[in-house]
Parts: sequence; C-alpha cells; structure tokens
Amino acid sequence: MTKPRIGYLGMGLMGLPMALRLLAAGYEVIVWNRSTEKCGPAVDAGARLATNPAEVAAQSDLLLMCLTNAKAVEAVLFGPSGVASAEHVPEVLIDFSSIHPETTKALAERLASETGTAWLDAPVSGGTPAAKAGTLTIMVGGRLADFDQVQPVLKHLAQNVTHMGPTGTGQMTKLVNQVISGCTMVLVAEAVNLAEEAGVDATRLAQALGGGFADSKPFQLLAPRMSARDFEDPLGAVATMQKDLVTVCDVGETVGASMPMTENALRLLNDTAKDGHADADISTVILTYKRDR
Repeated sequence: MTKPRIGYLGMGLMGLPMALRLLAAGYEVIVWNRSTEKCGPAVDAGARLATNPAEVAAQSDLLLMCLTNAKAVEAVLFGPSGVASAEHVPEVLIDFSSIHPETTKALAERLASETGTAWLDAPVSGGTPAAKAGTLTIMVGGRLADFDQVQPVLKHLAQNVTHMGPTGTGQMTKLVNQVISGCTMVLVAEAVNLAEEAGVDATRLAQALGGGFADSKPFQLLAPRMSARDFEDPLGAVATMQKDLVTVCDVGETVGASMPMTENALRLLNDTAKDGHADADISTVILTYKRDR
C-alpha cells in the first residue's frame, strides 16, 4: 500500500523530532513553520518546505499539526493562506497540540463545515526524549474509523496510542495527564531543594530513590537536571505547562472539581515565568525555590 504524503505544521520542540521520525520511516513529508529556519533540520533530512499552511494541505494526503496554543491553531487553519483556503484539504487532520477541549470541538466543527476534513485531537505526553525515540503516549479523540485509518502512521511516533472517545476526549485526557505531570514537576523541585538545603547530595537522588515508591519517569528525568542546574536541550517549556494548567483549572471550575494541588503548582510556575524563565526548560522551577530563601 502506498504511504500517504504527510503534511506537518509546526516544527517546535515536539513537531520537529516527530517529523524526523516519519522521514526516517520512509514517508514523504511536507513541512511548514512560522519561523522558517526551524524547518532546516527536517529539510536537511529530506522534507519539502512549504511557504504557507495552504500549500502544505494542498500537497498532502494526511495533515499533522503541533502548535503552541489555540490562537496559533486557529490562525494556521483559518487565517490568510490557512489550511481551509487550500483547493485540496486532506480527509483527516491530526492535532497534536494541547488546547482546551471545548475549543477543540468548536474548531473541529468549523473545519468540517468548511472543508469536510475530520479532526482527531491527539495530544502527546513524554516530552522531547520520547518524541525523538518514538515512544510518546498519545490520547486520541474523534471518530473511531478515522483513528483506525491513521494508526499505521502513529505507530512510528508512539508506544502507547489510545482512542478515548469523540472529539475533545483526547484533550480532556491530556489535562488529566497534566495534573499529574505538572504537580510532579513542581514537587520534584521541592524535593531537590529540600535535599540541598539539608546538606544531602541531590545529584545522587535519582540513583538513591530509583525503583522505590517515590520513583517515576519525571523524577528520573528532572531531578538530575535540577540538581545540576542543567537547563540545556529543554524537555518542555515552563510556558507550555503554565498554559495547560490554566486550562485544567478552568475545566475544573466548570465541572466542579477541586484542584488545590494544581492551583499551587500553577502559582509556582507563574513565579518562575515572571522571573524570566517562561520559555526556558521546566527544570528552572527549582530556581523559584532558591529565590524565596
């Protein structure tokens, strides 16, 4: 069976390594990013560069998208030279962005009405290491038939892909993920700070607690970075988690779910961002604890 031509919109921390994996798997990939220079590594690996989202759509059989927020998603789809203005739009769009579930539903309905394109909301978890390794966790909302159609593509990107239900349920599941992830990230910083202030060698924590009840993937990834103050090659930006936890708190209020831990984690991330680290690695939250000494 001929592999579909894949259009990929967004070459950020997650989009670029995902596109590279698809190229390595033998797919023809057409890429676009608002900042063209970020497409360089994908083009060097064999991707074709498009000048705008409409051009990507017109040349693709399947459209993928990983953008920073809902405003960016709407602009890429419906703005000047956006996807919806293309003469040909693929039958299915997979959105790996993390945005509000209700916004997802509204955008999906608008895209379907204007182009007939089906929407799969498929936010991802695992950070850049998993994106590079093809071991992401992907939670998908949308029609089951569309989900089944794209699984051969998703298998190159993820080790765990789950269909959660209709449009919006993928985003809702990602919010549940972010409650656990966001609070854990801040809690790891608190633990590392406690160790350092008490005179314990925090660089040994990952080894010392490995395999115990306190161990987790975020702990193993973040504790060494925090203790070494190693913020290079970001796993994910502070601003990204901020955005998601704002959405979590909004949805929590709407459905009547108490979110005290998430609200406190968001407060600490807000402080980190105010200190100039919004676009820096999430590990910089450790600096907020040191600031308050």
